Amino acid sequence: MKKITWAFAVLLVMCSCTVLAACSESVYAESPDGGKVAAIEERGKLLVGTTGDYRPLSFREPDGTYWGFGIEMAREIANSMGVDVEFVNTSWPTLSADVLAEPQLFDMAIGGITITDARKATMLMSEGYLANGKTILCRATDAARFTSLADIDQPEVRVMVNPGGLNEKFANENLKQATIVVHQKNEEIPSLIAQGEADVMITEITEAPYYVQTDNRLAAPLLNTPFTHGQIGVLMQKEQEDLLQVVNNKIQQMKADGSLRRLHQKYGLVYAY
Repeated sequence: MKKITWAFAVLLVMCSCTVLAACSESVYAESPDGGKVAAIEERGKLLVGTTGDYRPLSFREPDGTYWGFGIEMAREIANSMGVDVEFVNTSWPTLSADVLAEPQLFDMAIGGITITDARKATMLMSEGYLANGKTILCRATDAARFTSLADIDQPEVRVMVNPGGLNEKFANENLKQATIVVHQKNEEIPSLIAQGEADVMITEITEAPYYVQTDNRLAAPLLNTPFTHGQIGVLMQKEQEDLLQVVNNKIQQMKADGSLRRLHQKYGLVYAY
């Protein structure tokens, strides 16, 4: 009898363990994973894609260091998560593909990224943290020459843009007579305009003031009357709503406590909130 009882007890324990293991596996399978934020916190580092060619929002120096308004925003977001930040190079022509890549190249992208319906259809975008709009850079001696889009859209006018972004898209959609010149490196275009390699650069109200302030050969005659109006935000893959919430919370906090306004002032940018 004792042997039978002992065997029964052992069998009962084994069955109990099996049931517990099965329950544990079931709960694990049905529970959502820790989410994107948990993965970033476990890694201890926020990976941020940025083009590094867009003063004063995102610029990469020859020694590999990054600076700019967007770079500081990325650091603020990382600090709010208690992690470090690492910047990963991307480009305007490959931006969407890089954001959507599997495995992921980075957690989110930041810089002069305009919030558009097309991007929101396939990716997530944060709320806006910087107002923008299309405008031009030209030589200071030509400032009186270009007072409208019609003045720019003339056969003798050479318009330079960087490839793959909304500047090229705007030029192709709105300029039918001007000659559009595509130059690979966005950061080189202002000096090429100043040197006479082209007449006009299609750019943003976020970028134009920096070059006017740092190169007296340049002017932005339509800075206060941009062709378009929009917002710049943070771009990331879909199904990262937890990370999106962290980013939006930080943007809202910075608007409320005045730090976003101070950051705008630091870089000479228009504050519209």
